[in-house]
Amino acid sequence: MENTERTQDFLTAHEAGLAGCTICAHVSPIGTRQCPRCGGRLSSPDLASLQRVWAWLLAGLTVYIPANIYPMLRTTTFGRTTDNTIIGGVADLWAHGDYMVGLVVFVASVVVPLFKFVVIAYLSFSIINPVAVGPWRRQMLFEIVEFIGRWSMIDVFVVAILASLVQLDFTASIKPGIAAVSFALSVVFTMLAALAFDSRLLWMNVGGQEVGDET
Repeated sequence: MENTERTQDFLTAHEAGLAGCTICAHVSPIGTRQCPRCGGRLSSPDLASLQRVWAWLLAGLTVYIPANIYPMLRTTTFGRTTDNTIIGGVADLWAHGDYMVGLVVFVASVVVPLFKFVVIAYLSFSIINPVAVGPWRRQMLFEIVEFIGRWSMIDVFVVAILASLVQLDFTASIKPGIAAVSFALSVVFTMLAALAFDSRLLWMNVGGQEVGDET
């Protein structure tokens, strides 16, 4: 009873002596090596997995910087070449009155990536440091990051479509810039950081419980 009150009136799987399968979510007694439902390998949450999360996150942040500095698109019109960065492209769209398109590009290219960086870093930090946000809300944040991850490549898709459609030789042509590659790598690295993140750790930290203690 005292332990249940300490964890805000709910009992975690680890406290109940259970370990959840990360593939099918089936729970089994701690110590079981193989999931009886899907055959996947069962393991208890380990703080060492955070090292992979931070490594992928820092790699994604590193390549995200040149993605905003170097041109995303290289447009050639009547022999004149113009380079556009992400922010420059948004500014041009806004100047030409394409407010909705500019807003979509800004959200997909700037707001969403920064949101993912901040949330993953915050969740990783919250596991080993006390925070005011409870595990339910942190779990919701993690699920949001997973959900929007599938839309993170929208900018790369737009560049690819424009480059394939607008190819009129001397009249007009659009080619992807080096920032397109950097942005794609940033998205991939961030997705790998989210995949490496073990959300079970969010619940193991409730009430100051020691992560990885299977006794």
